[in-house]
Amino acid sequence: MAYPAEILQVMERIGLKGVTRVRCRILDGPDKGKVLTRNVSGPIAKGDIVMVKETEMESVGSMGRGR
Repeated sequence: MAYPAEILQVMERIGLKGVTRVRCRILDGPDKGKVLTRNVSGPIAKGDIVMVKETEMESVGSMGRGR
C-alpha cells in the first residue's frame, strides 16, 4: 500500500538520471506526520504530493554516510 506525502524541501539532484533527494511529510497511514528523506524520480517541487510505498526506511546517500 502507498501513502501520500507532501514535499517539504528539495535538497539535491543525484546522478544523471533525474533523481532528486527530498524531505517529505507522510500525510496518512500508521506513520502520519513522520518526516522522511526520499529519492524521487522526475520533475518535483516543494508542495507536491507523492505516493510513498515504504515509510520505515529513509534514503541513504552521501549525506548519511560516515556518521
